[in-house]
Amino acid sequence: RTIGVEYMHIQNTDEQRWMQQQVEGHADNFTPEPMVILERLNAAEAFERFLATKYVGTKRFGLEGAESAIPILDAILNAAADNALDGAVVGMAHRGRLNVLANVVGKSLEHLFGEFEGHVDPHAVQGSGDVKYHLGASGKFQARSGALLPIELASNPSHLETVDPIVLGTVRAMQDQIEPAGAFSVLPLLVHGDAAFAGQGVVAECLAMSDTSGYRVGGTIHLVINNQIGFTTSPEYAHSSQYCTDVAKSVGAPIFHVNGDDPEACVRVAKLAFAYRQTFHKDVVIDMVCYRRHGHNEGDDPSYTQPLMYKAIAERRSVRKLYLESLVKRGTVTVEDAERILADYQAKLQSALDETRAHARATTKVPPPPKPVGVLPHVNTGVERGVLDRVFAAMNRYPDGFTVHPKLLRQFEGRSAMYENEGEVDWATAEALAFGSLVLEGSPVRLAGEDCRRGTFSQRHAVLVDYTNETKYAPLANLGTGAAKFWVYDSLLSEYAAMGFEYGYAHANPAALVMWEAQFGDFVNGAQVIIDQYLVAAEDKWGQHNGLVLLLPHGMEGQGPEHSSARLERFLQLCAEDNIQVAYPTTAAQYFHMLRRQVRRDVRKPLVVMAPKQPLRMKESRSAVGDLTHGSFEEVLDDPAVGDRNAVTRVVLCSGKVAWDAMSERTKRGAPVAVVRVEQLYPFPESQINEVLARYPNAKQVLWLQEEPENMGAWHFVEHRIWRLKDRGYDLRHAARVESGSPATGSKVVHDQELAELMDQTFAAW
Repeated sequence: RTIGVEYMHIQNTDEQRWMQQQVEGHADNFTPEPMVILERLNAAEAFERFLATKYVGTKRFGLEGAESAIPILDAILNAAADNALDGAVVGMAHRGRLNVLANVVGKSLEHLFGEFEGHVDPHAVQGSGDVKYHLGASGKFQARSGALLPIELASNPSHLETVDPIVLGTVRAMQDQIEPAGAFSVLPLLVHGDAAFAGQGVVAECLAMSDTSGYRVGGTIHLVINNQIGFTTSPEYAHSSQYCTDVAKSVGAPIFHVNGDDPEACVRVAKLAFAYRQTFHKDVVIDMVCYRRHGHNEGDDPSYTQPLMYKAIAERRSVRKLYLESLVKRGTVTVEDAERILADYQAKLQSALDETRAHARATTKVPPPPKPVGVLPHVNTGVERGVLDRVFAAMNRYPDGFTVHPKLLRQFEGRSAMYENEGEVDWATAEALAFGSLVLEGSPVRLAGEDCRRGTFSQRHAVLVDYTNETKYAPLANLGTGAAKFWVYDSLLSEYAAMGFEYGYAHANPAALVMWEAQFGDFVNGAQVIIDQYLVAAEDKWGQHNGLVLLLPHGMEGQGPEHSSARLERFLQLCAEDNIQVAYPTTAAQYFHMLRRQVRRDVRKPLVVMAPKQPLRMKESRSAVGDLTHGSFEEVLDDPAVGDRNAVTRVVLCSGKVAWDAMSERTKRGAPVAVVRVEQLYPFPESQINEVLARYPNAKQVLWLQEEPENMGAWHFVEHRIWRLKDRGYDLRHAARVESGSPATGSKVVHDQELAELMDQTFAAW
């Protein structure tokens, strides 16, 4: 037997019966296409042998021992094309990636060989680039019927399984742009290793989100290339379960175990997996049990740790040879015909290599990267008052019979009085007006995160829940005919997969405002891999642009070390080559314009926002409605309370809520100090700061103030960018909490004492 099926853990009886009907006694329903399978195995094996011969010792993470993965992928994609799907997105690690690029995605062999040859087009290089087995590609897969299927293989780093949520988010974004909604006509296909599937927690996170409303993609087909080893790690060390795929049982996914040395069984399983996905729109797993002929890479010797396994592998004939012997015995093909087919493919490879070498570019020095552009010109992000009124009216309109929570109704009455009578908006209202105006202009808006429909601090209420029957209603999703989509989803309790999903979504829908919100900014480091490998580096490595917004509540407010810091300093350390934007807005209008700028500007860069907590309800953070009707986001805000600029002797530069603390203290002390807010920290607005300083001719004392400890916050980043002030006669200093291994104290009493000391530092005589 070469196929085993696990399905009794599935709780849905219809799915169980379907599996029984498809598997038990119905082998005759499957008609293999032996010559197609042989051709695919020929291509897979010949490709690896060719590279091994021409590029001896070069890392390529070959597919030898698992060549049946190519017929499996071919069968799935052939079925997808014949079923008129709109596309497929594949995510996989490095094992067999080059083979898939060449034999499935259709990447040019000349291009691929050029990467092995080290050819560099200096005019095409942007950023640092990446190794060839991390690069993605897109193409058109042609089924044997002639049907075409757009296919994309996602770029990814060496961090195993990180690409999984990226692929799922990409697919969801593509599906959301296709009518009818819910057709699930883009197929996600993830290729895993056995050790990674069992060991990497992001796999479990992706499975957990697979059937939730905000993340459903209509079923992912998982192919596990189970070569029974992870680098040097044997299965008994890699997982505690009987099978590496047992984690998939948590979501009731059927699991097909299949012998990789039986390619016909592999293709049968592939077709069953696709049929299950199309029937039930749920995840399904193929566990292809195989082996890895060489070490983890071609320069590694696996016999140090698995001598008996590799002795057996050395004596084993390849999948293609075993299958060819079977076909010859059946009379399906002769050895001569098979060798001729193989020789034709080898000739194709050699011809492509000859072409590549014949057109090799002369060695050319790659020019240095262009200088950063820095702060971009402003774009007008104001919105006509009539449009704002329309959105605000929708925010206060509910379906007939809908009962708003009594406490919330009072809050909404206060919001209306603030907007209509006082002509002001608070933070949450400005946010809703930004969302609504974008939706009316045709730009979709998607917001996801833990508790984000209500908001961690009960400020948003983007989805209302009927007080009597729990019916849900999203006002901004009901702005009328012609409006774009507005989606807001509470995520599962995850940072890693949840952020990765939104990154993939923003990648596939650059016209949308896509946001991921942390419950508290402190928890963002649960997604550090997505930040380090994708958010800040994907443009440099793969030329990918992305406009994802991270909303990270941040601020020292006496709530302890785990509810105070989004680790601003870490994001600033990652800033280079205009790769991201880091902002710390302090007013509702600034936040409004910043969100709209993210979509209205042609440039797509990730935006990291240090979002407020207490300032959500502070009067100082409110803005006049008129401030939303004109202008743009300002990188630097001058002190509006200074009357006589000639009297100012010290300028305090700062970001965030501490500005309000400093302004209050300045008023108390009557100090001749201006408090200037740096609302964008990267790209750093050096020229705008200089313009503001020039308005204070008698202020030669400049102090950077931050509420974070000295070894955190923005100071060390800022210092390197404003030190030149000293050459112009300024005395530059800083004030911060004392350095600390923890972001904040757990004592409110100590917090207040530290804040008082911080204000003393800020206003002390020099």
